[in-house]
Amino acid sequence: MRAMKHPSVQDVSLEQVFYALSDPVRLEIVQKLCVTDEATCSALDGGRPKSSVSHHFRVLREAGLVRTRNEGVTHMNALRRAELNERFPGLLDLVEALMRSKPASFRGTDGDATRSHL
Repeated sequence: MRAMKHPSVQDVSLEQVFYALSDPVRLEIVQKLCVTDEATCSALDGGRPKSSVSHHFRVLREAGLVRTRNEGVTHMNALRRAELNERFPGLLDLVEALMRSKPASFRGTDGDATRSHL
């Protein structure tokens, strides 16, 4: 299995990060990764089709939010928290805080984001 390509954190723009976070599926993935060190794609896919999930992880990787590594045939994903905090101090903390404080109308029955508004 080939290694995934990840941009240098210095090449990541705030616009790319905001675009990646504007989708509720990707926002849900980031939210889940905020509370764990690393997770498989299947643990984060929410039962969605593999092709859809692959697209979302590609966008997150290209935006510099997620680092994906291969472990056998499994992809392990982690937030690039330290790198992002260096580039955009406090950004992930803000995203986490906003997700915790969202009104119930912006969450699904299990608490996940269902709209793309931060």
